[in-house]
Amino acid sequence: MSDDATPRLGLPYVAAGQAQKHVTVNEAFARLDGLVQTAVVSRTLAAQPADPPDGALYLLPAGATGDVWGAEDAGALLRFESGGWRRLVPDAGHIVWVIDEAVALVENGGWQTLA
Repeated sequence: MSDDATPRLGLPYVAAGQAQKHVTVNEAFARLDGLVQTAVVSRTLAAQPADPPDGALYLLPAGATGDVWGAEDAGALLRFESGGWRRLVPDAGHIVWVIDEAVALVENGGWQTLA
């Protein structure tokens, strides 16, 4: 067992005697918020939104553009929070609902339609 993070979701553990424990706990909450019952806005929008709402999630298509999106791989799961983008890394078997298509996908070495 790692002393730094949980094995499956990589949620940070609070260390004994750690100062500013709220930072570690809030980091874990933010990851959970993006990885539990994941619903992405779109997987086809290629242009990085200028002002998305906090918590907005996107699966990036090939050829995504923008200062952050343009540097990421196709299929990356990105979450917007507090004015910035963060990549979330799902494991095999992670299920995502794509809102604009009303379709479920599963991660299995790439996003595949859940049948």
